[in-house]
Amino acid sequence: MVDRIVIIGAGQAAAQAAHSLRAGDYQGRLVMLGNEGLAPYQRPPLSKAYLSGATGLDRITLKPQEFWDQEHVETYFDVPATELDRVTQVVKTSDGQAFHYDVAIIATGSSVRRLSCPGAELAGVHYLRNIGDADGLRENFLPGKKLVIIGGGYIGLEVAAIAIKAGLEVTILEAATRMLARVAPPVISTFFEDLHRQAGVTMLNNVRIAALVGDKQVRGVKLEDGQIIAAHLVLVAIGIVPNAQLAQAAGLSASDGIETDLDARTSDPHIYAIGDCASRPLVHYDHRRSRLESVHNALEQAKFAAASILGLPRPVEEVPWFWSDQYDIKLQIVGLSMGATQSVVRGDAASRQFAVFHLDGANRLLAVDAINMPPAFMVGKQIIARQGHLAPARLADMSISMKEIGAGA
Repeated sequence: MVDRIVIIGAGQAAAQAAHSLRAGDYQGRLVMLGNEGLAPYQRPPLSKAYLSGATGLDRITLKPQEFWDQEHVETYFDVPATELDRVTQVVKTSDGQAFHYDVAIIATGSSVRRLSCPGAELAGVHYLRNIGDADGLRENFLPGKKLVIIGGGYIGLEVAAIAIKAGLEVTILEAATRMLARVAPPVISTFFEDLHRQAGVTMLNNVRIAALVGDKQVRGVKLEDGQIIAAHLVLVAIGIVPNAQLAQAAGLSASDGIETDLDARTSDPHIYAIGDCASRPLVHYDHRRSRLESVHNALEQAKFAAASILGLPRPVEEVPWFWSDQYDIKLQIVGLSMGATQSVVRGDAASRQFAVFHLDGANRLLAVDAINMPPAFMVGKQIIARQGHLAPARLADMSISMKEIGAGA
């Protein structure tokens, strides 16, 4: 019998797990442990609407404290877990408390990958992962200041779009030969590079950082070729790493994330792991194991874990999806393009309305990157879910509607 559940973490995955458990009529003790001193909130707006000031903390907080009190969830938002003892089934916290569990759910999320070079600890060097980070960055967004962003991924590009609108001079430095090299095809990279350059962003690819320079306060970024890019502030956006230390110390299977089964259960049947910290098998991709960094993944895994704990039917597994907002552009991504052997462009990039469809050797649709083209995203999601096959020529033909293409897949 499950009388005591401890959720380690207080992000979006943790919040969904607690809500799903109570919605599934779980009546036992339910504890949520966090380390930010805040109730669960949405992270994606931190590099978008929250950073710009268009949205406040009240708008991105998932539920007020009153909600958790009404749901009888014991919340400790500033008491991080420090040890997970699987023998005694106890979670120990930084203030010396011990919480006994019948089931534990690890939802510890991820942390920013830190820059390791001379000068990395200078004042004015920022990261973006939590509310405090966003607040510290935003208060320095003053017209005329020079911002250098290290890393040309989605976070870097989203922050650049906000900063350039705020009147900053923005430079993005990327080690790869193109922006978004790890996560997008060349046509998408080219589109966003052109978009940002037209907005006034300086973008440098294929560069290496030698050091950050300055006397206490950062004044510039020195490249390996000796060039120094002047900076009043620097944002490091070079990826995230899963917070799996607690699980690893407890002896759970974890390499790139805490390894789980389809129900989010770890190698210990009494412990689940959900969200950014977990590595899961994906039913739409031959059960290939992957760690997904997205809101959709956090919510979905939380629902899987809750259903498993309560003995309820497993929810239908959706195709992974992601999104990015930059200027007036909405990029919607569905699926994973790993294993694709061809890409088909539908529409015209010049019109700012097009999509890239990724197919394998048998013309099975694996993923779609849609720029301001919701029908391509929505129909693509349906086709991927049923592992449909598409004729490349039909995909590229704009005279054929997405509805017709979907019906024939």
